[in-house]
Amino acid sequence: MPLTPRWRAQSVRCPRAGQYDVILMDLRMPGGDGVTATRQILAADPAAKVLVLTTYETDADILRAVEAGATGYLLKDATPAELANAVRAAARGETVLAPLVAERLVSHVRRPPRESLSARETEVLGRVARGATNAEIGRDLYISEATVKTHLLRAFAKLGVSDRTAAVTTAFERGILPPPGG
Repeated sequence: MPLTPRWRAQSVRCPRAGQYDVILMDLRMPGGDGVTATRQILAADPAAKVLVLTTYETDADILRAVEAGATGYLLKDATPAELANAVRAAARGETVLAPLVAERLVSHVRRPPRESLSARETEVLGRVARGATNAEIGRDLYISEATVKTHLLRAFAKLGVSDRTAAVTTAFERGILPPPGG
């Protein structure tokens, strides 16, 4: 069923009645965003248990869901037994994380803080991801090709990479750029 504004509003209102022990939430749905829905549900009922069940495992997706208050985060490749155990654990108020997700969270916390990309660096890198040349990016953004190269070199340094392909790949992995088609 498409997530129309009416349906989305109903899905956020339903848990207010306390009819559910655990709410399974996807992060990306047609016409909706699971993180926003999670925030809205928990704002209306702080005791609600929201368990994210998704295919998305980027650091940014995981962090956004956890920061929104999700009780847990599972990937859709979980076995039926793992899912059932996770739902029971979430209903008891326990935090539930898929092993890969737990590993990513721990790695994220252990990493030294990185300098984040500026809005312009992110914009330039996003256009690189869509296949634009430096000249095309410069024309589209009304900046010189040399300025495009400067933004890219700064982004490379901040991401710890040395070329365009690695920069785009790293930006996808870290959730700096939305996944292709996402």
